[in-house]
Amino acid sequence: MAGLINNLLILMLVFQNSCLGFRNPLSVFKRYKDTTRSFSSECLGNNRPVISLGLTDVALDIRMPGVTPKQSDTYLCMSLHLPMDEEAYVVDFRPQASMDTVHHMLLFGCNVPSSTDNYWDCDEGTCTDKSNILYAWARNAPPTRLPKGVGFKVGGETGSKYFVLQVHYGDISAFKDKHKDCSGVTLHLTRQRQPLIAGMYLMMSVNTVIPPGEKVVDADIACRYQQYPMHLFAYRVHTHRLGKVVSGYRVRNGQWTLIGRQSPQLPQAFYPVEHPVDISFGDTLAARCVFTGEGRTTDTHIGGTASDEMCNFYIMYYMEAKHAVSYMTCTQNINPDMFRNIPQEANIPIPVKSDMIMMTHGHHEETEKTDDSSSLKQPKREEEEVLDQDFHIEEAVDWPGVNLKLGQVSGLALDTKNNLVIFHRGDHVWDENSFDSSFVYQQRGLGPIEQNTILVIDPSNAEVLDSTGKNLFYLPHGLSIDKDGNYWVTDVALHQVFKLRVHDKEPLLILGRSLQPGSDKNHFCQPTDVAVDPVTGNVYVSDGYCNSRIVVFSPNGMFIMQWGEETSVGKAKPGQFQIPHSLTLIPEFGQLCVADRENGRIQCFRSETGEFTREIKHKLFGRELFAVSYTRGGLLFAVNGMPHPGDIEPLQGFVMNFSTGEIIDTFVPVRKTFEMPHDIVAAEDKTVYVGDAHAKTVWKFTATEKMEHRSVKKAGIEVQEIKEAEAVLEARLKNKPVSTESQKKWEKHHMVEQASPGISFVLITTLLIIPVVVLLAIAVLIRWRKTRVYGADAEHKLESTSGRILGRLQGKGSGGLNLGNFFASRKGYSRKGFDRLSTEGSDQEKDEDDGTDSEEEYSAPPPPAVSSSS
Repeated sequence: MAGLINNLLILMLVFQNSCLGFRNPLSVFKRYKDTTRSFSSECLGNNRPVISLGLTDVALDIRMPGVTPKQSDTYLCMSLHLPMDEEAYVVDFRPQASMDTVHHMLLFGCNVPSSTDNYWDCDEGTCTDKSNILYAWARNAPPTRLPKGVGFKVGGETGSKYFVLQVHYGDISAFKDKHKDCSGVTLHLTRQRQPLIAGMYLMMSVNTVIPPGEKVVDADIACRYQQYPMHLFAYRVHTHRLGKVVSGYRVRNGQWTLIGRQSPQLPQAFYPVEHPVDISFGDTLAARCVFTGEGRTTDTHIGGTASDEMCNFYIMYYMEAKHAVSYMTCTQNINPDMFRNIPQEANIPIPVKSDMIMMTHGHHEETEKTDDSSSLKQPKREEEEVLDQDFHIEEAVDWPGVNLKLGQVSGLALDTKNNLVIFHRGDHVWDENSFDSSFVYQQRGLGPIEQNTILVIDPSNAEVLDSTGKNLFYLPHGLSIDKDGNYWVTDVALHQVFKLRVHDKEPLLILGRSLQPGSDKNHFCQPTDVAVDPVTGNVYVSDGYCNSRIVVFSPNGMFIMQWGEETSVGKAKPGQFQIPHSLTLIPEFGQLCVADRENGRIQCFRSETGEFTREIKHKLFGRELFAVSYTRGGLLFAVNGMPHPGDIEPLQGFVMNFSTGEIIDTFVPVRKTFEMPHDIVAAEDKTVYVGDAHAKTVWKFTATEKMEHRSVKKAGIEVQEIKEAEAVLEARLKNKPVSTESQKKWEKHHMVEQASPGISFVLITTLLIIPVVVLLAIAVLIRWRKTRVYGADAEHKLESTSGRILGRLQGKGSGGLNLGNFFASRKGYSRKGFDRLSTEGSDQEKDEDDGTDSEEEYSAPPPPAVSSSS
């Protein structure tokens, strides 16, 4: 009996040792406990400013420590010491702020902050030594990403040791509830040496005066560049309410080259420089801000309050490390006469939708103050979502719309109620017999399509809500819906564009000549798509299969202009098309983007002028890109074409960051497969629909969160939940009472998070108990059998057996338990599920043997590596 007790004690020690071998999921957050700072309990988010991203990288969270400004136009500052002594590089910025509370933010680098307090009034200064602007944000601007290999140098012998965050709180009416603000920015820091060093060049007017009622006032800035060459990659404009447009240029030998041009009333992000611009010794940098004094009764000066104005043009650049200069400014105008030759575009305001202005300004509307200020209703602001690089979409597999009986699906759109509208060809098909060599339709004898070609679909259950388009069309193609709910469609057989309403028997407007292909102002040749500007009402037509142009009409159908030409032999040039197949407007940026189908790319142009701005082209697109769609918030969606023989790029959909052109995600359907995905449309909630002409199907895709890349969760536990969990655990350990509300909240979150990638304590315990119980049962069985067989000698033999088992569990020369090694020695036993237990916790891991109901965990092998974009 004593031997049995001894064996039980040994097994209990083994179990205790194994439990100690596992790390509490919360412990991963305690690695930086020494950097913990105090936040108000009202502030959500991480109160540990440093989070490891690997061996060489960290995320640094720079936030206001829970402040409540007492008056409007308050500037508050706080500082944070660099978390490492050696040289490091900032390679990414993510704003953590809303225009609801913050007018703008600036991030400085320096060595001696003006105060050692938790935060201070910036009137005391930001830094007592030289400071460099690293980042600027305003008006709900999305994140800023630096090119690969480029970083802002900090730390070491010459870099900044402190970051100082300056936050301007404009109108403090948002703080009537006395809440605490923790706005700021998250940096990605790496110790890996970057070959190119980033810097900031600030062009700023300091003496502009805007007279009241003056319609147009220009503020011009110009300086001669006298440093080593620098390469520009991003720009940002900044004014207050009176600014209409800000433009920046390089002037070399009398030639003006655009760096960037934008409305300061749009989100004030750092936008990419569309075409590479280098600045050499002797070049002149020039900028112009266009203001209006209309609506003001007194002079407006340059200043720091919301009622003042600013004229700032920021340029992000990079230089070779050996010549790098981190910060430069220009506040002069060395040659006022040169601005007589500034391009005319610099004087043309960029139109901005009124709802976009309201969105970017939030509730900080300029209203005359009255004694009864509480009676003034503040306009409601709809927040612009910050673009998430972890955005992911998947097919909504329970959506019944995939089973709709349709003809060839050619066009998709969303109406003003967010219903899906489908344009299809009924019983007509486009094949090799449809046209002759002159593009004249050859199947007129079939008559128009007798079915309703336009279907209005409930987006939730795919019920047909309405239909129209019977006996009107021969070969439907493109579909768009304007802000008033009118349908704009193209018919490639009729070579026409139609404007119509759901229940009208006759079109409201027809462009082009019926069944007559052509290339002048009055004819089209197989027009493919239509887009209608929500601000101006102008109509853009992509024309088409046998023309290579974009044609612009007024709202009533009058020709305005056209641009584009056929692709020349060799590499396609900007503005050349080989089937401009699909259109999408980007109203916030005043651009029109075109799916240049056979050239396998997206081309974007200024919608006002037709000026080429950028090309987005990736190897993953393959040779053809069929359709493109934009949704507010900065996301661009597209679908490609069938790969040619020998090509490896599959048919798939793409999600891209419009600002950078970077592919964020790709997607394919689960039910059926893409055959010829012909059109795509995206809703503001990021729901995406794809219509296929060959599969005669429409799929619905919805946004999901990537489990392996969480921006606000670590180890499967939300940061805010960690505080609650730690409080509960600490109270239990110290036998302190815990509030019922906190405990219930934490337990609820804890149950939910069992489906997360973090290793569950219950799961670990279960996995450990099972082998211990098995071993215990084996020991008892051996004891019983040997008692029968050997009698008194059994106790000695059992102790020997137990020693061998314990020795194998511990392993040679090991002071710890390794269940993986032990069970790996058993014939036919898989290590799966145990190897992970001896590794460091990782935010990107999934427990493959977690027996939870998480829909995002699966046992399939990981996908192959995706090739980089070209």
